[in-house]
Amino acid sequence: MCARCTVGGGHTHAHKTPPSLDTHSSNTLRICMVSDFFYPNMGGVESHIYQLSQCLIEKGHKVVIATHAYGDRRGIRYLINGLKVYYLPLQVMYNQSTATTCFHSLPLLRCVFVRERITIVHAHSSFSAMAHDALFHAKTMGLNTVFTDHSLFGFADLSSVLTNKLLTVSLCDTNHIVCVSYTSKENTVLRAALDPEIVSVIPNAVDPTDFTPDPCRRDNSKITIVVISRLVYRKGIDLLSGIIPELCEKHPDLCFLIGGEGPKRIILEEVREKYQLHDRVRLLGALDHKDVRDVLVQGHIFLNTSLTEAFCMAIVEGASCGLQVVSTRVGGIPEVLPDELVTLCEPSVRSLCDGLETVIARIRTGNVALIRPPQPHGAAS
Repeated sequence: MCARCTVGGGHTHAHKTPPSLDTHSSNTLRICMVSDFFYPNMGGVESHIYQLSQCLIEKGHKVVIATHAYGDRRGIRYLINGLKVYYLPLQVMYNQSTATTCFHSLPLLRCVFVRERITIVHAHSSFSAMAHDALFHAKTMGLNTVFTDHSLFGFADLSSVLTNKLLTVSLCDTNHIVCVSYTSKENTVLRAALDPEIVSVIPNAVDPTDFTPDPCRRDNSKITIVVISRLVYRKGIDLLSGIIPELCEKHPDLCFLIGGEGPKRIILEEVREKYQLHDRVRLLGALDHKDVRDVLVQGHIFLNTSLTEAFCMAIVEGASCGLQVVSTRVGGIPEVLPDELVTLCEPSVRSLCDGLETVIARIRTGNVALIRPPQPHGAAS
């Protein structure tokens, strides 16, 4: 399977490509990306699928995307470069994932595969029931299959056990599996009892031309910490709610700029209300991907508090925009950025506060390579 254009974030683990997936053939591949997670829903998986599809289209391949309907967005839509998206009328069960029964999705997915003359089905995310269904239906139709795993799972709790059993069945006959970090590869191989030789590591990436620094947007009279994340438990929002009052008390010129939406937003609103931080903590709500860069360039520090992460795209975007990155040391995050670009901390309020204090002190003393606005000619330094 053609890898997306990568910038930073580790090394690609080379594996022999199955003959049936050889992209050097003169024949154009007809690929169907399948996942429950796609625009207008926002997240790393959604962005990955879109960018990968665009890269494949630029290489001359035919790509379509199949996902479930989002509200009134159902039927067929076209995106840039003629990228065709099928929003199928499937019932969402939980957290934007459809119910997995294999049978109710068969007529719809089969229609897409036959109509578009698909040769490769590329499913994304263990969380996606549509992805599991698509792999099953594709193999019954004799199509080649690829699966990309974007998440880490445990082995002990009930939801992980059930998901891992489903993954074992789904991947037992899949041609090739892609993971986004070596930690993710080890996790997936153990969960699904896979042969490591059919699993490749291809790190996620961003286009650096989309995330360029803009020093004129940064207010250097204060220090701004930017957080862009879904406001859910897995992203460590409970840790963030403990960090905000402690650091704001110590640093009167410290502000937080928080983008994202989710059930944990109420906790941040309560913290802001309790400590009267309305002028220092801004909750921006859900952001379109095109607006992320405009928020990032306003900050000095990018903070990631995730409790589990296979690969964190957000810290790559933050570093690309010239921010100092502070992140929890979990999952595949230590593989993403070199040590000079990230400060790694344990997933606790105390450790994250210590890491942020260290970076704040470096900013105040000018010991970091922050991009600053050019001084007017003749102005005092």
